[in-house]
Amino acid sequence: MAQALAQIQPAQRAVRVLPRPLTKRQKAAVIVRLLLSEGSSVPVTALPEDMQADLTQQMGQLRLVDRDTMNTVVAEFLEELESVGLAFPGGMEGALKAMDGHISSEAASILRRAGAGPACPWERLDALPSEKLLPVLEEEAVEVAAVIISKLPVARSAELLGKLPGERARRVAYAVSQTTNVDPATVRRIGQTICHQLEAEPPRAFNAAPGERVGAILNVSASQTREDVLAGLEEEDKVFSAEVRRAIFTFAHIPDRVTPTDVPRIVRAVQPDTLLTALYAGGEGVDFLLANLPQRMAQTLRDEMGDRATPAAKDTEIAMAAVIEEIRKLEAAKEITLKPPVDTVKP
Repeated sequence: MAQALAQIQPAQRAVRVLPRPLTKRQKAAVIVRLLLSEGSSVPVTALPEDMQADLTQQMGQLRLVDRDTMNTVVAEFLEELESVGLAFPGGMEGALKAMDGHISSEAASILRRAGAGPACPWERLDALPSEKLLPVLEEEAVEVAAVIISKLPVARSAELLGKLPGERARRVAYAVSQTTNVDPATVRRIGQTICHQLEAEPPRAFNAAPGERVGAILNVSASQTREDVLAGLEEEDKVFSAEVRRAIFTFAHIPDRVTPTDVPRIVRAVQPDTLLTALYAGGEGVDFLLANLPQRMAQTLRDEMGDRATPAAKDTEIAMAAVIEEIRKLEAAKEITLKPPVDTVKP
């Protein structure tokens, strides 16, 4: 073949080949192939899967592209690239990701149901809180659950698997071994179906459950009011009453919920006058706080209490509520970690 090519007349070899007309999709395939041949990393995975498939098909259909055609495509691509002033994410899901944190969750949910379509179902599932994904892993077939934890990021899958009951977790983990030959289209349909099921739920006006909301109100209510409300709830609905009781966190719960090593941090966060007033309440909560402070600090607080007049019961109750509020703030800021609530409630 080399000898045959060498015998071609120079005049014939010098003939200029006219650029070959290509579609826009074929031009995209040429650019990607050229970049790959030069060793450049092309983030094709960032494209929707249907576009990835289309691009691959175009590359498979093309055979040879002459140099003039390639140069024309590159020049056209560079000219268009230089003329771009602003790039948008493309597609509803990309727009929602760009607007994350700038629009409400209710608006995002409405937009997804209206037209986000099936793009990136696994990214959408990964963005959901664990409490929404766990029921799916518990109630769906183990094969479906195995596909879900196989497609989610490893760290997220480990988190979800660790929250499943032991027997269920073992069955799902074993089912992963049966997913070797699952068709990609089937995997995508599973992701789309789960997304549609979860996103079909109407947006909620309140993030916290009813029991948590009532418990938060009773946390800062007067003790007599709290006891009366709990007694009434017990008569009306024992299940809801139990939820409220688990959500309540008062000064008396400090020994059960607070880690001893977090006590100094809590005490520093409370205003000194407020802390001293709350300590007049006495009881297990006060004993716990003083016992887990440095001895000199605890003794100083006792001495200051001895030098002051006993505050009114109402003022003490307000101070105790302020201490609980500071503890909640520290927990929300992840500066401390509270122990899980117990089933019983202390007034």
